[in-house]
Amino acid sequence: MSEINKKIKDIIDSNNIVLFMKGTPESPQCGFSMAVSNILKHLKVGFEGVNVLENNEIRQGIKDYTDWPTIPQLYVKGEFVGGCDIVKEMFEKGELKKLLENKSLLS
Repeated sequence: MSEINKKIKDIIDSNNIVLFMKGTPESPQCGFSMAVSNILKHLKVGFEGVNVLENNEIRQGIKDYTDWPTIPQLYVKGEFVGGCDIVKEMFEKGELKKLLENKSLLS
C-alpha cells in the first residue's frame, strides 16, 4: 500500500464520518462540497472535513483510493457512501438519515 493510501486509510479509520472536500466545512470552496457539508450539518452529525485543496497527494490519492473521479467523497464508518449526487439523493429519500441511525451516529 502506498504512503498516501495508508494516510487516507488512517483518516477514514480514525473518524466515524469523513468528508473529503474542497475547502473546509466552515468555508467550502465549491458548491458540491458545500451541499454535502450542509446536509451533514442539517442532520446535526459531527464529521471530519478534509480539505483536498491543501494537499495534492490527497486530492489525487482519494480519487485513486475509491476509483471515484470527483470530490467531495463521503465516508461513514470506513465505508464509501458516494459523492454529491448520491448523498443528496439519499438525503432526500431519507436513506442517509437511516444509514446514520443504523451506525448509531445520530442522537
